[in-house]
Amino acid sequence: MSLNKHRIPIRDVGLILSLEGFKAKKQQSDHGASQQHHKDQQHHQGVGLSLTQFAKPGGGGGGRGAEQSPHSDASAPSRRSKSVFTPLEQQVIQLKQQHKDALLAVECGYKYRFFGEDAEIAAKELNIVCHLDHNFMTCSIPTHRLFVHVRRLVSHGHKVGVVKQTETSAIKASGANKNALFTRQLSALYTKSTLVGEDVNPVCSLGEVEEGSCDDVVSDPPDSYLLCISENWDKLGKQLTIGLVAVQPSTGDVLLDCFPDSLSRAELEGRILKVNPVEILVPSDLSDHTHRLLQSIASASVQADDRVRVEKRDSAQFEFASAMNTVTEFYCHTQDTGSRSLSSVASLESAVICCLGPLIQYLREFNLERVLSFRRLSCELEGMKLSATTLRNLEILTNQTDGGVKGSLLWVLDHTRTSFGRRLLRKWVSQPLTDPQSIRDRQDAVQEILESDSVTLSSIRSLLSHLPDLERGICSIYHKKCSTQEFYLITSSLSRLGLELQALLPAIQSQLSSLLLQTLLLDTPDLLCPAHNFLKVLNEKAAKSGDKTELFSDLSSFPVLQERRQQIQTVLNDIQDHRKDIRLALRAPTLDYTTVSGQEFLIEVKNSMSSVVPPDWVKISSTKAVSRYHSPFLVEQYRKLLQLREQLQLDCQREWTNFLHQFGEHYHTMKRAISHLATMDCLFSLAAVAKQGDYCRPEICENERQIVIRDGRHPAIDLLMGEHNQYVPNHTDLQGEGRRTMIVTGPNMGGKSSYIRQVALVCVMAQMGSYVPASEAQLGILDGIHTRMGASDNIYKGRSTFMEELTEASEIIARATERSLVILDELGRGTSTHDGIAIAYATLEYFIRDVSVCLMKYLKKERKGDGEVQPEFITFLYQLTEGAAGRSYGLNVARLADIPDPILHTAARKARELESTVNARRYSDKHTILRMFSLAIF
Repeated sequence: MSLNKHRIPIRDVGLILSLEGFKAKKQQSDHGASQQHHKDQQHHQGVGLSLTQFAKPGGGGGGRGAEQSPHSDASAPSRRSKSVFTPLEQQVIQLKQQHKDALLAVECGYKYRFFGEDAEIAAKELNIVCHLDHNFMTCSIPTHRLFVHVRRLVSHGHKVGVVKQTETSAIKASGANKNALFTRQLSALYTKSTLVGEDVNPVCSLGEVEEGSCDDVVSDPPDSYLLCISENWDKLGKQLTIGLVAVQPSTGDVLLDCFPDSLSRAELEGRILKVNPVEILVPSDLSDHTHRLLQSIASASVQADDRVRVEKRDSAQFEFASAMNTVTEFYCHTQDTGSRSLSSVASLESAVICCLGPLIQYLREFNLERVLSFRRLSCELEGMKLSATTLRNLEILTNQTDGGVKGSLLWVLDHTRTSFGRRLLRKWVSQPLTDPQSIRDRQDAVQEILESDSVTLSSIRSLLSHLPDLERGICSIYHKKCSTQEFYLITSSLSRLGLELQALLPAIQSQLSSLLLQTLLLDTPDLLCPAHNFLKVLNEKAAKSGDKTELFSDLSSFPVLQERRQQIQTVLNDIQDHRKDIRLALRAPTLDYTTVSGQEFLIEVKNSMSSVVPPDWVKISSTKAVSRYHSPFLVEQYRKLLQLREQLQLDCQREWTNFLHQFGEHYHTMKRAISHLATMDCLFSLAAVAKQGDYCRPEICENERQIVIRDGRHPAIDLLMGEHNQYVPNHTDLQGEGRRTMIVTGPNMGGKSSYIRQVALVCVMAQMGSYVPASEAQLGILDGIHTRMGASDNIYKGRSTFMEELTEASEIIARATERSLVILDELGRGTSTHDGIAIAYATLEYFIRDVSVCLMKYLKKERKGDGEVQPEFITFLYQLTEGAAGRSYGLNVARLADIPDPILHTAARKARELESTVNARRYSDKHTILRMFSLAIF
């Protein structure tokens, strides 16, 4: 059977050739059976089997027995003294044993190769050819496409390790191990949250992506948080405490939190939705309830590259004593300016420490642990509380149709021009403010941008166009993982921004009145000053081409490089002087060196003159007409020159790393400047939305509990419908001391859900500091919005529709305060009994006393013909008015859905019969209609 035509799985190839091979396979199978469950759990993370399980213990033919592999049954006799594995395979096996959970891309000349099951996985994900080579399946990718393929593998949830050659050819040739294999070691690891480094962020290549010439590259998500979760169960108090640390290595953002949670894990779910992590670390003994929650989150997307990567770590790392030792050791050795002191970190809650320790250990594997040594850490999420259920129901970050951004509140508000501004706006949307002065400061800034005639603001906004991702760029520099191209792009952009803002300072001081705008813009030029000095040191051409040997324009600050260059120049001078001896020997006074195929200082002699060539000269190459030589002197000097050049490369790399370290000392200053620019971008975005949508500035009534909105509109629907089909506006009037509750009724598709969502979204926008889609609005400060909408079950959590409704209602009752907005839609619909009506009534009674019943207006036209009862024709007016709807007119919706007429006629007749039966037994209590209540404010 041909292996090329019918590929045999590598684990089976050659195992039938000898008894020893069978024994090796048997031993590995017996050992692997006990671990199979663990492997199955980790398979989605890209955890490959050990390469030794894919070795072919024999390759012999012609009657020669298979030789025992180093990892086979020790009792099997060895038939050959020579190892069955090639030197490269032995090296790969050792590397794989050290990094079992990663797909290893091994540098081999001008290619990166995968081996064993790593190769089979990579070939499948990358759609490339995998074939048998010696003992392992293998596939390869070109070195210049490494960043493309690493990103693809990482996007599918794999951990990828890049293994590079650590020796150079010329230096190796002069060493004692010149005939040995090139040494290789792991240079970098990558996962969804740790895509930081030159290997995966070549600026030129990513620039081609923006131009559309490289459409197969997986781009970074807007956020790439790594989330670590710990759990602590207090048996005496019967209370679960969850610790949370979220780090975005690519930007340096860090979030800490510690909170009690219930069996439903509602608090944790809300935080995960806000943070939107791409990767989550959990202990191996994670509770079933949390595990089911993570399962439901990970499976929420049907696209593999959108799924959250979950990695289980040794639970011992999450124990307080072990975590505290890790944290103490780390912060004792942290020297970075702006880092947290050990005493302040040690004072954090134990649940947070239990996350911080494992996270530090994990990030050390990627050389990204420095990200934890800075940024002010907070143990409370400030602002309006928006639970996971609320974020979903109100479609604040994503729509409920396909999980995309279009149709969400974020989609409406996002007119940002920068990547870092876009990330900040997402935080604003998911975490509205509760401080009235901070809200007014943003409103003042937005109002000035809208109303000012100053060209200064237009100039500032134009500066934000076509900028690279400065936030990720300076973080890549801080980690000392950036390329020269990226460094030049980032520092030149920062320097240009600083100089142009500096020129605008007089106009900013004289023309702008907003305190927030002045604070943001006046400080930024000074914060960007360090970029100028770093840019001056660089040779622009060398930086853009990636040539580190010519990178620094002035070597006075780099004595090591100066000395190495002098050594190189001395050798070059000696080689040039040697031409005199060559010319004399060949009697050719004008002869000069030639270079062919990269080989330098060749002495080219016509073959007809070969008799005059000294016998000790070394022939390098030849053609029919000429031969090329090196004299013994040139052989020695050229070898020395190549060694010095490679040593210069190493020296330049060390100086480059030190140069990046010096820039890193200004990281926190630069980070603050970019934060100012991100805030400006968000304010410009809110102003653009307000102008396009004809919004009003809401009045913030900090001491009042009220929601008064005139001509309010749903921001997303209003935008989607466009100018030709305007959304019907509606009024809302809720007072803490007056009417605190509205019961909204009306026919199906009459606009009830859209209306109640619009009220909540207007409140969210107002507390962001944004203008709102209304003609007038007076709003009190809400501490949270709590929703229970729609009918759905939760298979992963093992809850029915009715149970899901009651669980959500219970969470709202426990967390709502007198300053909360509560939205209850279809509570009790999960059961067909009167229990649903009773629960809805009791819940509403618990919340309020004063009730107003409202209805979404409609026009009804009944049709009768031939004695047949037919469905009514309904015209929706989408306008709120006082009163209650007696019927839902579901058959009208069925007609709109193109249900056939015979079915509609039968359904209409049956509906009238059921309605008569129910009316006969209906409770006299008029409050039974409360089953359909929808909106309440305390």
